[in-house]
Amino acid sequence: MPSPDARTLAAFAQRRSRLAERVAAAGGGVIIVPTAPERRRNRDTEYAFRFDSYFHYLSGFTEPEAVLVMIVGESTQSLLFCRSKNLEREIWDGFRYGPEAACEAFGFDGAHSIDDFAQKLPELLGDKPALWYAMGYDAHWDKRILDALNQVRGMTRLGVGAPGDIRDVRVLLDELRLIKDAVEIDTMRRAAQISGIAHRRAMRATRPGSHEYEIEAALLYEFRRHGSQSVAYNSIVAGGANACVLHYVSNDAQLKDGDLLLIDAGCELDGYASDITRTFPVSGRFSAAQRDVYELVLAAQAASLANAQPGNTYDTTHDAAVKVLAQGMLDLGLLSGSLDEVLETASYRRFYMHRTGHWLGLDVHDAGEYKIKGAWRPLQPGMVLTVEPGCYIRPAEDVPEAFWNIGIRIEDDVLITAEGHEILTLDTPKSITDIELLMSDVSERG
Repeated sequence: MPSPDARTLAAFAQRRSRLAERVAAAGGGVIIVPTAPERRRNRDTEYAFRFDSYFHYLSGFTEPEAVLVMIVGESTQSLLFCRSKNLEREIWDGFRYGPEAACEAFGFDGAHSIDDFAQKLPELLGDKPALWYAMGYDAHWDKRILDALNQVRGMTRLGVGAPGDIRDVRVLLDELRLIKDAVEIDTMRRAAQISGIAHRRAMRATRPGSHEYEIEAALLYEFRRHGSQSVAYNSIVAGGANACVLHYVSNDAQLKDGDLLLIDAGCELDGYASDITRTFPVSGRFSAAQRDVYELVLAAQAASLANAQPGNTYDTTHDAAVKVLAQGMLDLGLLSGSLDEVLETASYRRFYMHRTGHWLGLDVHDAGEYKIKGAWRPLQPGMVLTVEPGCYIRPAEDVPEAFWNIGIRIEDDVLITAEGHEILTLDTPKSITDIELLMSDVSERG
């Protein structure tokens, strides 16, 4: 893996510094953040390794079998434990840094072999006021940490004290991760750009008779072709009635003339997710009923985006979309009664059953609380969220047949700025005119 450049290296150091400041304000202690374990796929094959998001946020180190330890007192020390340099294993598995090179390349104060972690941990924990660790998150690591704590407690006769408090470091890290720094924002802009290219290719590749997996393959091709390391989540490529299944991932049905295709897909770049949903006609032209529902969802998204402003609370983006959707459902004959009744009884949930967005970052449903002390939190510059209203209409006797099996979602990635917001996925076509124009260009549909 390439070493981070100076700007990125400084960003990791600044994140560790901000965490240390908060721990110091709470009395100091030892922070332990391990990376994710490798996972067995079958027999002697592992899944592709993906680092833990918290660990990566603080370190940038992408090798398995690693843990970050930070000692926060009068000063702060950051230590990395990682795999030893092993030229024989590198023949089989590829390059590994080893502690000495990793320490220099990633800007730690010190580094040790992961083989020495169990021996050194009791010493690191001794006489520290608190342990900051995500207890209960990983049973394997819990045992290692508890074994070390018990060793320290057994040293009390030697005058060595064990941490008197165990605190969940994720409480602090979630708040830090919620506000993206400049390096994170640049990465997310690029991830959104790559995903937009992939969605445009998917629109051009779609035609009656093709299969959902063929369109998924077009997405994956563009993700990797432009440098993304992975999908950010399992891609949803849902034609016709499948679009009414919110987390449909089979992606194996044949696409039919007259149906819509809903694609919810985004790449992961250097750990950061993008998340885009677009819905468009398999034939390249919306029917009248599809057009009516699509314009409704698009109007709901516009209302939500208008509320994506610093100072507005998080729930205003959802409430604005719901009000537009509810009125539209009444206008289309999907619901009856008054708008107030529909909102009060939440009968709109029959056709719109999810919220309008979520935080986005190292995880597709990223870290960070949505409420503070029971109240929806205000939006702040540096937050990134999705805005994704939808409408999903299953066949029913009280539903006009023209609307049956129409499932539509429109999703963009939005950065809150001091002036308002920036739509990171703005280049991905979403107006009916732009979609039909792109799909009408036969020379581009290969």
